[in-house]
Amino acid sequence: MIDPDSLAGIAEDALSRARAAGADAADVLVIAHTHLAASQRLGKPERSERAESFDLGLRVFDGKRMAMVASSDHAPDALDELAARAVAMARVVPEDPFCGLADPDQLARDWLDLDLADPLEPTPDVLVARAAAAEEAGLAVPGVTNSEGAEASYNSTAVATAATNGFRGSYAVTSSSFYMSAIAGEGTAMETDYEFSSAAHAEDLGDPATIGRIAGERAVRRLGARKVESARVPVVLDPRVAGGLLRSLLGAISGAAVARGTSFLKDAMGTQILPEGLSVTDQPHLRRGRRSRPFDGEGLPSRAWNLVDRGRLTTWLLDLRSARQLGLAPTGHGSRGAGSPPSPSATNVALEGGSGTREELLKSVGRGFYVTGLMGMGVNLVTGDYSRGAHGFWIEDGELADPVSEVTVAGNLKDMLRSLTAAGDLERRYGVDSPTLRIDGMTLAGQ
Repeated sequence: MIDPDSLAGIAEDALSRARAAGADAADVLVIAHTHLAASQRLGKPERSERAESFDLGLRVFDGKRMAMVASSDHAPDALDELAARAVAMARVVPEDPFCGLADPDQLARDWLDLDLADPLEPTPDVLVARAAAAEEAGLAVPGVTNSEGAEASYNSTAVATAATNGFRGSYAVTSSSFYMSAIAGEGTAMETDYEFSSAAHAEDLGDPATIGRIAGERAVRRLGARKVESARVPVVLDPRVAGGLLRSLLGAISGAAVARGTSFLKDAMGTQILPEGLSVTDQPHLRRGRRSRPFDGEGLPSRAWNLVDRGRLTTWLLDLRSARQLGLAPTGHGSRGAGSPPSPSATNVALEGGSGTREELLKSVGRGFYVTGLMGMGVNLVTGDYSRGAHGFWIEDGELADPVSEVTVAGNLKDMLRSLTAAGDLERRYGVDSPTLRIDGMTLAGQ
């Protein structure tokens, strides 16, 4: 794992060269990334890889004009050329009255150690063993006839940033993961499903054999899937797909979308958008959190938010630019990459306030559709219209019955959010997490 402090000198050097080239202000982001992976299929190795990358993003300002350039070369001559090009670009682009760095009094001055980096880099043998254990367990499930493969990976990222407003910061994050995808059945009656585990530290990963077994059992459970008649029924979202509904909500409360007027929630600030008992939280400082960060991408302090508090929308996700457009204070949600300017982005998000078990929620439905997979991109954040391909299980008498596929679930996000009922089975696995959700009155399009 690369020490992020070792990147600080590179960031400082690029910043000084931007000043020398004539920039009024500038900031620099340096990212060093290492990726390791090993995969196998049917007991035979398929791929073993290691990739290392370095990226430097330089953003410069000439008054209210901004330009951004990126490079993988941090040699002195390359940085001189990069800075000169960036300044030349900034001097010919149109003015943007909302661009600019944070004021010094807005900057983060100290931050927590969130334990985001595992100091132990796995060997190739360790990755192979994880993938092998997952696949072997999946293939051992009765009814599993084939494998789409299993893979284990490790990623390490070191970040350093510096800006002419005085901000300096660096940190490192790691991620270990593995998955298995199983195939059940034969010929045209085959079905597939998967399971995975991911964590910042390898010691927090699930058991590979358990993950493989779950993948196999899920694939077998889908055998014999059928279509159903079109109807208007309650729909229940499994936690692994329910997070997608939260992602749509996050997109709709992005300050950039609200400032452009392209969000179906643009006039909803302070209003009830969820049932009263539900809240959506954003916690950037979760220890070993999947999307935790000590400060935001513009050097502002990050803090916990109730984005939706007991059903009521309380804030937009604001970076500096969208905050200025809307005449509001930034919320510490700026996020950026080496090749892109900051934009609003949340961290560890969860839908909280649910109660009861999944089984109790199914009993309350009686007859409906339980969704375990969604396909397509049929979400319009301007109008809130929602339509996606789905598969899962029919609910009959409050129990999961026949597997169902090749159907579409449709509705409008405003109505869907207001009609949510949440179970109390929230687990933090993906970074954007939800318990099992019931949504009443959706349209199920089948045969």
